Amino acid sequence: MIKVGIFGATGYTGAELVRWLARHRRARIVFAHSESHAGAKLSEVMPCLFDLTLVAADDAPLDEVDLVFSCLPHGASAELCKRALTAGKRVVDFSADFRLRDAATYAEWYKHAHPHPELLAEAIYGLPEVYRRDIADAQLVANPGCYPTSILLGLLPLLELGALADPVIIADSKSGVSGAGRKPTQATHFVEVNESLAPYNIGHVHRHVPEIEQELNAAWQGADWRFETGDSISNPPSPISVIFSPHLLPISRGMLSMIYVRLTPEAARQDWHAIFAQRYAGEPFVRVLPKGQIATIAHAAHTNYAVLSVHPVAGMPDRLQIVSCIDNLVKGASGQAVQNMNVMFGLDECEGLQ
Repeated sequence: MIKVGIFGATGYTGAELVRWLARHRRARIVFAHSESHAGAKLSEVMPCLFDLTLVAADDAPLDEVDLVFSCLPHGASAELCKRALTAGKRVVDFSADFRLRDAATYAEWYKHAHPHPELLAEAIYGLPEVYRRDIADAQLVANPGCYPTSILLGLLPLLELGALADPVIIADSKSGVSGAGRKPTQATHFVEVNESLAPYNIGHVHRHVPEIEQELNAAWQGADWRFETGDSISNPPSPISVIFSPHLLPISRGMLSMIYVRLTPEAARQDWHAIFAQRYAGEPFVRVLPKGQIATIAHAAHTNYAVLSVHPVAGMPDRLQIVSCIDNLVKGASGQAVQNMNVMFGLDECEGLQ
């Protein structure tokens, strides 16, 4: 039995994590943390049936757990992750504190110095479809962001084969309001969100941009250049950049990314639906829909699946559209964290998630 603790159990991702762990046959929650609600039960703080008594961080019994999940915001999360690691515990962190490999990049985008830059080299990016072997041995896993998860899974087959003729990728993404967190703001007020669609943080300024580009370029640098031609952007490959446009949907949960790329002439002659299907054939939580079907949020909502559809553009053979859908609270956060835990402890990757 894996004994786990949860820092930040009263946010949307923390509560979602409790729900998934409650059905996990090989894991047991030892403690759930909330600094502001210490002493109360989770069921008293939010509408749920889980009577876990919440504890302050200083009272969390780290000596009784094998793994700690941290569902806290950036900055605050790093401090408690450090505490857990020092106690010899394995950690899955939901925040952005350990996703970026460079402390200066973190400081630039998050506007403060990294609390524990010495841990960055130790952290493994928690996308099992890429880093499964590293996750298995990791002490510290940086759970990916929801937008990056949807975009990366929609692009990996193209990047890994060196299929792009243009290093600029367009990703137009839409998320349910839960992606903004539980703390209300004017932008997430019901009256502002209902019956509307609002772009935000456009113009290469969203904090997920460096995470997305870091992982896109890691795949791009490792490409096998199967489709390299005179029009290729390899030798050496130009850095990949993304025009990322996030939007707020008037729904509670779910995420859809529409991705646009330009292919090399050789890549444009390939059956990309077949290539995507082959790349993800062994992945338990990625589904490529049959030709002609279009992925929707409804395909993925309340599941740990990423659901993809691949679409050539009629009359433009060098263009390709990919639709990538996930549940932002599950594959985009808590479900992926449980998937990572399963990998870390050598369990069936699907345990507790199907």
